[in-house]
Amino acid sequence: MTPINRRTFLKGAGTLVALPALERMLPSMAMASTVKAVAPTRMAFMFVPNGVNMSHWTPAAEGPLSAQLPETLSPLADLRSDFNVLTGLTQQHAFANGDGPGDHARSTAAWLTGMQPKKTSGADIKLGVSADQVAAMHIGKQTKFASLEIGCERGGVSGDCDSGYSCAYSSNISWRSENTPMAKEVNPRLVFERLFGNGDASEEKESKTRRDLFRQSILDFVAEDASKLKAQLGKRDLRKLDEYFEGVREIEQRLTKFENQEAALIAAGVGKPGGIPADYGEHIRLMGDMMVLAFQADLTRVCTFMFANDGSNRSFHSIGVAEGHHDISHHGNDVLKLEKKKKIDEFHIQQLAYVLNKLKNTKEFDGNLLDNSMIVYGAGISDGNAHNHNNLPILLAGKGGKKLPTGRHIKYTDFTPMNNLFVTMLDSVGVKVEKLGDSNGKLQGLF
Repeated sequence: MTPINRRTFLKGAGTLVALPALERMLPSMAMASTVKAVAPTRMAFMFVPNGVNMSHWTPAAEGPLSAQLPETLSPLADLRSDFNVLTGLTQQHAFANGDGPGDHARSTAAWLTGMQPKKTSGADIKLGVSADQVAAMHIGKQTKFASLEIGCERGGVSGDCDSGYSCAYSSNISWRSENTPMAKEVNPRLVFERLFGNGDASEEKESKTRRDLFRQSILDFVAEDASKLKAQLGKRDLRKLDEYFEGVREIEQRLTKFENQEAALIAAGVGKPGGIPADYGEHIRLMGDMMVLAFQADLTRVCTFMFANDGSNRSFHSIGVAEGHHDISHHGNDVLKLEKKKKIDEFHIQQLAYVLNKLKNTKEFDGNLLDNSMIVYGAGISDGNAHNHNNLPILLAGKGGKKLPTGRHIKYTDFTPMNNLFVTMLDSVGVKVEKLGDSNGKLQGLF
């Protein structure tokens, strides 16, 4: 039996729906278990602003993660065998190094590049290529999108956002070249339409108009192709395809719900168009779901996800923190402020746990998406009060194609270049780079 091509799309007006990994895509020998299916390895880089309360983040001992995780990491208790905590990693070029104030802009700019940003608020920005874009250049040709850049807070590309540094530095962790940041998309509807659009703007617009008018799903537009495909599938593939479709439809319903709520507020004169959920947690989860869908359908294997821009002063009323995040991060060792900072850190980890569980519960051949991913989560500042960029709070989740041992706290010598982690990750997917930013080798003991 001829296998289905992995690049098969279901087509409709203005619509292209990629498929999850199905057994029917494998050669017949693999289906008989005489040939092992190999899933691709994905990479994601998830950034949080303003550092963390390190005393509640860092595991007490090196080695296997115990059942009693630090309080901030407690939402990950059921996942402790699926990630590593890495301490001692540093982005040296996020420090001033003679450039004066501007730690928030530098922490964002240097996080994936390991380069010192040129201090300017004009158009003459200069930095370097980020780790995600190095990966995209090498493995991005195999997918519809070389990379996906998403976030939850808008940011400009010009003007002064931090002590003489361009907003381009504060708003972007992904850089295609030394003067070209990869702008992130913060509107979940626009991300959804991009993932499932066919690239024809007029057809995509017509498709969205019809869906809104007739309350249809994007899946209704590919129903004919889906029916033909299902006739070729076995029971397990049919179940997997139905689960995938259910996931797509559930996201559509959540998007429609918040869009209706926004429309009602606008009609009442108490809101304005923005396309962003008022519930910050729901915003993060929706964007995380987009990333999972993109990985599941192999639309991309590289993603960056900024929970917020560094220096963000968002308040967190839902968890009892009325003050701004940036203000709280300058705690001055005040016990109450430190407790509120811990609450914010734990809120972020709860959202991370949601995304990691989604990846783990998405089956792929004989594993799951989390097994076949490397997810870097962390910040470009350790303690927000000190604005230090050494011993950064970094998690590495996923087994990297079942090659990466997890469930460990790995302690590196303080001031170890964080870019050594990226060089090691890139090497594990066949991307050989001698040097990236300020890297000086690979991380020992990781793989």
